[in-house]
Amino acid sequence: MKRVKQIAAKLFHKPEIKVSGGGLYATPEELMEQRHFVRYLRNGYKVPATSVQAGDIKSVFKGRGMEFEEIRPYSFGDDVRDIDWRVTARKLAPYTKLFAEERDREVYVLLDLSPKMLFGTKKELKTVTAAKITALLGWLALENKDRFGCLIFDGQHSYLIKPQNHRGGLLALINKISAITYQVMTNKTSASDSLDLDKSLQLLQNTLKSQAIVFVISDFDEMSDKMQKNLAMLARRSNMACINVLDVLEENPPHAGEYMAENGSQRLVFNSSPQAFRQAYRTYFAAKRKAAKDFCHKFACRYFEVRNDLPLYSQLQDV
Repeated sequence: MKRVKQIAAKLFHKPEIKVSGGGLYATPEELMEQRHFVRYLRNGYKVPATSVQAGDIKSVFKGRGMEFEEIRPYSFGDDVRDIDWRVTARKLAPYTKLFAEERDREVYVLLDLSPKMLFGTKKELKTVTAAKITALLGWLALENKDRFGCLIFDGQHSYLIKPQNHRGGLLALINKISAITYQVMTNKTSASDSLDLDKSLQLLQNTLKSQAIVFVISDFDEMSDKMQKNLAMLARRSNMACINVLDVLEENPPHAGEYMAENGSQRLVFNSSPQAFRQAYRTYFAAKRKAAKDFCHKFACRYFEVRNDLPLYSQLQDV
């Protein structure tokens, strides 16, 4: 009887589902949950118009402009500029052309999940925040019927997921992102041993179609000349946006006292009390953020800063 109960317990045991990775890695449930925040971004992602007929602004996810759909009899309120005069002359009655906004546009995210993104002092690591931003953009693209693709960089390898516009493809991508955030978190590769984004940027350049939308999500900690060159080339071929993931400790120095910092086998003890240290600390991180912002301004890229301890939707409303 005891043996029967043990077998029954195994058969009917419900596996524990991890809804939260504790801020150390992103679970599929956390990434799927981002779909609930799409409504806050529905009217966002504005870029300058590329056509005179498009008006002052247009949504990035609405395509390059307008495409012809059909001709129908003129109705009160239709724009007279859309009247088809040839058909009107032939039918001896006014007819107007209808246009539809282009859909099925390619949206890519270059997701930096390298070991240097394994940093966070409050709510979660930067890798988790970056993964959630990617999922949020993916759900938004899916709702707008755009094809969503991703290039994931884990510090050593690049994983290219080609654009798709169906729910199954996005769920597969979410599972992939979740698995990589966990692998990076449990891997022993240090930030100093990881590569930079150069090869990933080159791979994305060779993959893109013209006028695609690209979001580069990283902390832009070390923007080498080569990386800046590749980012500039990518910006020329796409509508690019850089999303800089920040921690609160990169805005303000830690409270006065002694601290120990560790990076792999390297350890450093420092005292944050002196005023000179605190000023140098602020100046250092402010200069890094300014360099990324100035680069984006120079090459007409949109630039956004996202803190990893604040709600994402409230920080991405104005993109």
